[in-house]
Amino acid sequence: MQIQIISVGKIKEKYLKLGIEEFSKRLSVYCRLTHIEVSDEEAPDSMSAKEIEQVKEKEGERILQQIKADHYVIALAIDGVSWSSEELAKEMDRLATYGQSQLAFVIGGSNGLSDKVMQRANKKLSFSKMTFPHQLMKLILVEQIYRAFRINRGEPYHK
Repeated sequence: MQIQIISVGKIKEKYLKLGIEEFSKRLSVYCRLTHIEVSDEEAPDSMSAKEIEQVKEKEGERILQQIKADHYVIALAIDGVSWSSEELAKEMDRLATYGQSQLAFVIGGSNGLSDKVMQRANKKLSFSKMTFPHQLMKLILVEQIYRAFRINRGEPYHK
C-alpha cells in the first residue's frame, strides 16, 4: 500500500517532528508512506468569511495538485464519520483488498479544507468533534495508521 499524507503548512515544533519521524520509520515495514506539505496562505488573524474562503481555496488548489486520479482520498474533517482504531484498520484492509492501494489522507490548514477538496474526497473522517492544531493532527494520524497496520497483522500494540 502507498499512503500519502498531504497537509497544509510545515511542522515547526521539534517534538512533533520527532514523533512523526518515529511513526513514519515504524510504518516503513508496512507501506510506502510519503509526506507532502503544501504551503499555507499568509493571512491576518482577523478575516471576514469571504477572506477565509479565499484562503481555503488557494490552499485547496495546492492540495488538489498533489492528488492523483487513482488516489482514494480521506479528508480529515470535523463533520466526517468517526471510526475506532479497529474500524480504520478494517477500512484500510478493505481498500487494499479491493485494489485501492493508493491512499491519500488530507489535513487542512487552520481554516479547514476548501469545498473542492471536500468534493474530491472519497471519505470524510473525523477524529473528534474537538478542533486540533493541524500539526498535532498529523502526528495523531500517523500513529493511527501505524496502529491500523498492527491491528490488521494481529501484532501487539499498547491499548
